[in-house]
Amino acid sequence: MASLVPCPHCGRRPKEEFTIKGAALARPAADAGTGEWFDYVYLRDNPRGAYEEFWHHTSGCRRWLVVTRDTVTHEIAACRDAASGENEGRRA
Repeated sequence: MASLVPCPHCGRRPKEEFTIKGAALARPAADAGTGEWFDYVYLRDNPRGAYEEFWHHTSGCRRWLVVTRDTVTHEIAACRDAASGENEGRRA
């Protein structure tokens, strides 16, 4: 059985409908230094445990979401719309 992602717009949907786009990092200010931009563009942590990622609901509502996923178990703890910040709170 496929893992289900609790999309705040479409409800629980199979993970195959989504495209994972990477870490949900705060973008540096436009006038930030070269070092800060380099870190933002090229460097990523590889944490063990909860991690926020940008996911795109490619085969559904086509919205950008922030999914909190455990990198060890792949369990999804939360999902919210990236634009509104609204937290779905349902477990997958």
